Order: sequence, then C-alpha cells, then structure tokens
Amino acid sequence: MQKKIAVVGAGLIGRRHIEILADEGFGATLSAIVDPTEGARAYAAQLNVPYFVGIDELLAADKPDGVVIATPNQLHVQHGLQCIGAGCPTLIEKPIAVTSGEAQELVALANHKHVPILVGHHRRHNPLIQTAKSIIDSGSIGNIVAVHGTCWFLKPDDYFVPEWRRRKGAGPVMINSIHDIDLMRFLCGEVVEVRAISSNKCRKLDVEDTAAVLFTFESGALGTFSLSDTIGSPWSWELTSGENSEFVATYQSCYMIGGTLGSLSIPDLRVWTHGVGGHWKQAVIVDVHESPTIEPLQSQLEHFLNVIAGTAVPLVSGEEGLKSLRVVEAIQRAVELDEAVRPGDAAGLSVA
Repeated sequence: MQKKIAVVGAGLIGRRHIEILADEGFGATLSAIVDPTEGARAYAAQLNVPYFVGIDELLAADKPDGVVIATPNQLHVQHGLQCIGAGCPTLIEKPIAVTSGEAQELVALANHKHVPILVGHHRRHNPLIQTAKSIIDSGSIGNIVAVHGTCWFLKPDDYFVPEWRRRKGAGPVMINSIHDIDLMRFLCGEVVEVRAISSNKCRKLDVEDTAAVLFTFESGALGTFSLSDTIGSPWSWELTSGENSEFVATYQSCYMIGGTLGSLSIPDLRVWTHGVGGHWKQAVIVDVHESPTIEPLQSQLEHFLNVIAGTAVPLVSGEEGLKSLRVVEAIQRAVELDEAVRPGDAAGLSVA
C-alpha cells in the first residue's frame, strides 16, 4: 500500500513537493495539503486533495504516514513539534529552525519518541554532489587546502512581498546559503571557526542582501564564500547545476575545492592537475567526470519513503541540519561582533 504523505505549506517549495507527490507514477499518495490561505484551499480543490487549515485538523481527520513541512522558517519548530509529537516521520525544509536552541528541542523530542526527522538539504541527494564527494574521498586532488563558493543571483522585487522574507529569520544567508554551507560541510568536513561581514545597503531591509564569509575547517583547510541576492550573475548553484527547471541553466561552476594534488570545480565536475609530480609551470590537465541526471527533490522524497519504511536512515538527519544551522548562527554572530566565532558558541541566538 502506498504511503500517505501530507504537505504543510503550499508556497514555492511546498508546491514543488506537492507536484512530485501528486504524480500518479511517484509511488506515494498526496494525502492532504495544510495551509491557512485561500490560495492553498483553491489549489487543493484543483488537485482534488483533502485540505486543512492547520495541523491539528489534519491529525484529527486522518494521520498520515509522513509529513513534509514547507512553511516559513519561523514556523518550522512549532509545526515540527506537532508532527513529531503525533509520531509522524517528518521532512522539514531547511533551515530546521531559526535558532539552534529551538532545533535542539525538536531533535530531542524526535530522539525521545524514536521518530525520524529529515532536513531538506536536497542538494546532497543530487548525483553531482555524490560524484564530487567520491572524487574528493578518492584522494585524487590530495588533501584539501582551500575552498571557495559563490552564490550570486538577482531576486525580483515581488519575491519580498511576503512579509516573512523581510523579517528576522529570513535573508539570503539563512534561506539560500545554508544549502551551500551544508554542502561545504558534507564535502570538506566540519567548520570550526568563521569570520563574516554583511550589508543591506541595496534593499535596506531588516535582513542582509550581501555577505562575505571566511571559514576554518577542522582539517585546517580555509574557505571563502561570497553571497548576494542583488547581483545579475551566472554563478549560483541554481543556475550552474541545472537541477531546477525554473532557472535557465548557465552550466558554469560555483564551488572550487583545491587540494595538494589538484582542484575540483563543481558542479561541472572538472578535476584540474599538473600531472604526477607537476607544478605551476607545467600544463594544466583537465579530467571531466560524468554524473547521472536525477531530480534531487524527487530523490529526497523517495529517500523519505524508504526512511518511513525502515529501509534507510536519514541522509540529512535532524542532527545534521542542526550542525549546518550552527554555522549560520556563527556567521550572523561574527557579523555582529566583528570577530571570529566558533559554531556552537552562538547557540540559541537569532540567526537574522
């Protein structure tokens, strides 16, 4: 029997989950849409799917086998506690919470009740990233020395019409770069210290529009990250990876990982070396790696079904989501203090 999955939140990302689950060939049943807006009510009627204003009504009517939470960041913990408390395996969109203190409460409840949490860092499910990870783990670029990431894109003014996107708990560091930070952790190891500066001079909202970050990794490698949602550019994951059809792909690269034997650019999966025993005056050799093309959100939902069935453990658990959130908190704290901050030292502080 197909698993029944409810989606809480019918905004941009919620509708992408809904579209996948509503596909008859997917292998699960979209059992309900939960969202208090009239637009969501009309959308559910259009899809002929049960509609509920809130989670309490959903749980009272027909407890699903799993829940996807795609509500505004500030509501993730409240909604997660309701679902986990009812014993429902839950896929929570990133970030897991607005503060790590709240996230710890959610993770603790899930551990106590033995209910799995998955956090929606879907890029880890992309074969491009899995291939990049295998290249690094193979040792072909040597020991990682330096890492650089770029996340430059241009959001339209109407993106900021919803008030929550202009309030604390939003901002591109939280909404967008937390994905990049999660991948840096996944590919290069834990971050032990950050320094950062940010600016809101372009939009003058309560949240930043541009930021620059320095990382120190547990291995001793150093990293830099440049972020802005006010730049017309081809260099962001959405535009370089081609994983989301809503964006026109540029097939450039947005991450560079440098090691003692060579460098890897992502997502084009090019390994650059001087050859065995080579150095800077010798020609650079490029080796292009291939990767299958799979919709990572669909792969993530398929993984969620396997976790519900007990045949898999979460690729991005609540604990993993918490670790990435702590790095974001450290970035925000480093901006405030204008000094180096270790992830965890800013625990529980607002990340916006």
